[in-house]
Amino acid sequence: MGKVLIVGGGAAGMMAAIAAAGNGHEVHVYEKNEKLGKKLFITGKGRCNLTNACDMDTLFSSVVSNPKFLYSAFCGFTNEQTMAYFESLGLRIKVERGNRVFPASDHSSDVIRVLEREMERLGVQIHLHSEVKAVLKEEHTFSSLLFENGKKAGGDACVIATGGLSYPSTGSTGDGYRFAEKLGHRVTETSPSLVPMEVREWYAKELQGLSLRNVTAAVYQGKKKLYEEFGEMLFTHYGVSGPIILSASSVVGKKLGTKKGQETELVLKVDLKPALTMEQLDQRILRDFEEQKNKQFKNALDKLFPAKLKPVMIELSGISPEKKVNEISREERHRFAALMKDFRMTLTGLRGFQEAIITRGGVSVKDVDPGTMESRHVKNLYFAGEVLDLDAVTGGFNLQIAWSTGYAAGNSIYTHGR
Repeated sequence: MGKVLIVGGGAAGMMAAIAAAGNGHEVHVYEKNEKLGKKLFITGKGRCNLTNACDMDTLFSSVVSNPKFLYSAFCGFTNEQTMAYFESLGLRIKVERGNRVFPASDHSSDVIRVLEREMERLGVQIHLHSEVKAVLKEEHTFSSLLFENGKKAGGDACVIATGGLSYPSTGSTGDGYRFAEKLGHRVTETSPSLVPMEVREWYAKELQGLSLRNVTAAVYQGKKKLYEEFGEMLFTHYGVSGPIILSASSVVGKKLGTKKGQETELVLKVDLKPALTMEQLDQRILRDFEEQKNKQFKNALDKLFPAKLKPVMIELSGISPEKKVNEISREERHRFAALMKDFRMTLTGLRGFQEAIITRGGVSVKDVDPGTMESRHVKNLYFAGEVLDLDAVTGGFNLQIAWSTGYAAGNSIYTHGR
């Protein structure tokens, strides 16, 4: 059995530590923060959406970058196994809308606590406030870690699980990319992902704080549809956010880029009434107008929209707010229905890493063995989690990547170590 050094005490690092220690290795986890799982603590708005209870096909189709690379890792530690594993550690879980899996308590701290307890049981040694400056090799084999304080720690194997660049306040400052490059690995271009997006139109700011449920959002580049999803979205002072928007960013973000003035024109089209066809919606509006035929247009929309959305829809409709609804022409009514089915905004950019849930890009999967997570360039060096060029849409899929790759790395050391 060997001495395994793990850089990073997040989801992937903790899982790698448990897997390696379970195989009898002496395991040390080095975390630069004052506690483990700092980013895990804030995921899912502090509730921790720890995986998704979908079938395997959906699991793979929810991965945006390099899904084929994950075949072995996902099959080696599936989402079903993840749920069973956490339950075996004493964590009660529940499944919500969209097959999202959460701790029954709604506290992410409970997820971290059971992992810490298991590491303690297995004798994993945790070193907090321990910032790694460099990962060193001798010839083509991992040798030791160099810390910011000048000290060194030697070991038989190392797992780099440092995360990406998202939420830098949690310690995700791209250290792993730097280590990987110095050791001869390629790092693909990184950008924020699962991140809110900015829009050009004035009315986004007017709608700030408004949450829309049961709408369909689609992103188009010209006539080409790049993305479509049904669910919830939110307006902010700069644009749009919420689950379906964050997932859209992971698909269309690369086209938007983060540099102003260089973006491709992408249009967000929101169907405010996706359950109704145009004809059904027109009938619905007609019915509402019939009931309130003596009212002014501005006072006849209570059943159709939340209060905050009304002034914007009135403005965009081109219908005079004072006009009596029984005076509104058929053509005006049809235009109004079309506006509800195709409420448009121009996407102009992504928000920064401070607001991104995950990072797109990272250590190239071409430089990593998909079965073991071992480097193809440095023997006994492994990668796990967000540091790799792997990302998925929202719904617990990114944490599943962390669990599966962490498990694969930690478990492989048993058979592939020195």
